[in-house]
Amino acid sequence: MGMLSAKTREAVFMSLIIQIVDVYGREILDSRGNPTVEVEVTAQTETTGRKTTVRESVPSGASTGQFEAVELRDGDTRFFGLGVQKVIDHINTRIRQEIVGMNVLDQTAIDRRLVELDGTDNKGNLGANALLGVSLACARCAAAALDMPLFRYLGGCNAKVWPRPMMNVINGGVHARNSLDFQEFMIVPVGACCFPEALRMGAEVYHFLKQLLNEEKLSTAVGDEGGFAPDFGSAGAVFAFLSRAVEKAGYEVGKDVAFAMDAAASELYSEEDGMYHFPGESGENGEVIRSADEMIALFEELTDTYPLISIEDPLDEDDWEGWQKLTKRLGEKTMLVGDDLFVTNTKRIRCGTDLHVANAVLIKVNQIGTLTEAMDAIELAQTSGYRAVISHRSGETEDSFIADLAVAVNAGWIKTGAPCRGERTSKYNQLLRISEKI
Repeated sequence: MGMLSAKTREAVFMSLIIQIVDVYGREILDSRGNPTVEVEVTAQTETTGRKTTVRESVPSGASTGQFEAVELRDGDTRFFGLGVQKVIDHINTRIRQEIVGMNVLDQTAIDRRLVELDGTDNKGNLGANALLGVSLACARCAAAALDMPLFRYLGGCNAKVWPRPMMNVINGGVHARNSLDFQEFMIVPVGACCFPEALRMGAEVYHFLKQLLNEEKLSTAVGDEGGFAPDFGSAGAVFAFLSRAVEKAGYEVGKDVAFAMDAAASELYSEEDGMYHFPGESGENGEVIRSADEMIALFEELTDTYPLISIEDPLDEDDWEGWQKLTKRLGEKTMLVGDDLFVTNTKRIRCGTDLHVANAVLIKVNQIGTLTEAMDAIELAQTSGYRAVISHRSGETEDSFIADLAVAVNAGWIKTGAPCRGERTSKYNQLLRISEKI
């Protein structure tokens, strides 16, 4: 079935009836020890009576864009208000009643039903965390019922491109309590021939980086995404240090391993004065404040000095004019990734393509709420000539869905943290398994 064309494969799937017979949600913990949603879906194959049950869980972000779909929390005394029992109740009552009896193979119809049931533009009624858990669980259940790998079920026979890992090895911003204002500094093993080699190269650089940090008596405590969280004075200082780690690991900077960063500039932007504030760089001469033009100049300097091939959220999520200037200056030589700018939303992506803003879209499935909407965003990005970068969240679970998704859509890029911590390595280990099949 995996060798059929996409249309033929869909027709074959829809001729089968694998009926959803149960949906069950529960509250579990994510990688930060906060509650999140897990959903079990059970489906029964009409012809054989065989039942298939799978589980899916939902991540949570710390650095979130104001235009993301709503993640509902209880707001009571449990877990400091972060409980998700209301969401679980939605899943086990209203959502369960609505989708039990549907064909688990009809993902589009399931997701449309979920969106209509919520009835809001931002998933604020039932919660994006409720909808997403059910949506992803249905997709995994369908693949399992057909005895197909998830990536093959989602992408068909054309799922064949392994994603290059963008490994967050130095954390700052809201992901760590240190002096770094920018949020993520990543290594990208661009010289690898295959995913296993890319993972090995990244892991080796990561461990040599730890050695160097120890030698310099800098902190090797890790942040939310597994990267180290030492105090550095500037982005340039970080990239200089990363260059040493790459060379110590026996690789060539730029040729074997390049760099990427997530500026998370919206976290630094002040609406009061329209400027970007850098408390970590501030000193005796007062607070360091930069305008949008100065931010663009800083990123241009960094890309001229280091092999910085990707910059995520370099400017505020609503600064369309600044993004236009930045794209004209750096868009030909650097991947400019919109995360808070686009929030996996086709309306905002269309606005970006119309204005010629950025050249890549970060895809976080929980920003939009259903698998169908996330895949629509990926398709729009790719058909518009933009790259798609599949991404985790800082609050993750051991679930590995996004590894399969990255291969299914031939994204070519994945962000899922440092090569440590189980909620990060679960995605890398799944990609190792997938690489044996493509």
